[in-house]
Amino acid sequence: MRVGINPNKDKHQEPNDFFHQVVIPVYIPNHEGYFRDSFKILKYCLESLFKTCHPKTYLVIVNNGSSIEVINYLDDLYKEGKIQELIHTSAIGKLNAILKGIAGHNFDLITISDADVLFLNDWQKETYDVFENFRKTGVVSPVPSSKMLKQFTENIYFDNIFSKKLKFTETKDKLGLQMFAESIGNIGLYKDIHLNKNLTITNNNVNAVIGAGHFIATYRGECFDGIKKRFSSYSLGGDSEKTLLDKPAQDKGYWRLSTAGNYAYHMGNTFEDWMLEAFSAIKENKTEINIPNYLTKNSNTYLRYLAKFFFKVITRKVIWQLFLRYKGLTKDEAKQY
Repeated sequence: MRVGINPNKDKHQEPNDFFHQVVIPVYIPNHEGYFRDSFKILKYCLESLFKTCHPKTYLVIVNNGSSIEVINYLDDLYKEGKIQELIHTSAIGKLNAILKGIAGHNFDLITISDADVLFLNDWQKETYDVFENFRKTGVVSPVPSSKMLKQFTENIYFDNIFSKKLKFTETKDKLGLQMFAESIGNIGLYKDIHLNKNLTITNNNVNAVIGAGHFIATYRGECFDGIKKRFSSYSLGGDSEKTLLDKPAQDKGYWRLSTAGNYAYHMGNTFEDWMLEAFSAIKENKTEINIPNYLTKNSNTYLRYLAKFFFKVITRKVIWQLFLRYKGLTKDEAKQY
């Protein structure tokens, strides 16, 4: 029987200083074949995160059915206070693991990252600069890709079609693009035109690249408010990332952007010498960063539908070619892009 009143009844949660959550799902079921180097790469991923994130970052690791060696390693990190929350699950799928990491929290910013990302210095600072200078931003990746300009970006074109701030500029980090292409085993991913020019938007001397991937990206926390789908039937892939990660920001009318420079590397599943060199160059940085002033709301349903229609029109082949030229490419460059 119950005797007395629980002292926590009707008691508000104690406030904390964290405003930025990082969620990383980890799936390393064994250490053979495809997963041979995955444990080593995970260590580089997390250690680079520890070195580069500011003190107001809340780190959540979701073990999604990994081996006992990985479990013991993650348990030690939690006991040492290097991560704030550790969730152990069976193999429930990547997106379901991410949803578990987000649930029960209310952070202004949420970074969702794969477990094979090498975080570089200033990834948070540069991400915040994009949120700060482009108030309609909903998603920011610290790894720009010149080929993401048509992926869930319809709101950007609708809002800026005639703006001189939206134009093609020289790529800031050509090597970063080449390294990403190699990391996914597709060296020919980018043509020369993609390596040399990307579509950007500028404000207050800050450039942001149009579009963003989702192997590492930072979202407004509100992007996940009211998600209708709370479960994915896919272990990986399918429409899960589109439905649960890509569409929410677009449906709220927000922009999907990337930093102009490259502030993280995708390592993949095979260890290479450059990873040690890049990790060794990372400097320990625990400087506090204030939350960006990015909270402009943008949730007009009528404009969202209008933006979708507008995007379908301008992405028709002939019109798209004219648009690319209007924004700074030559006729030959537009054909290649």
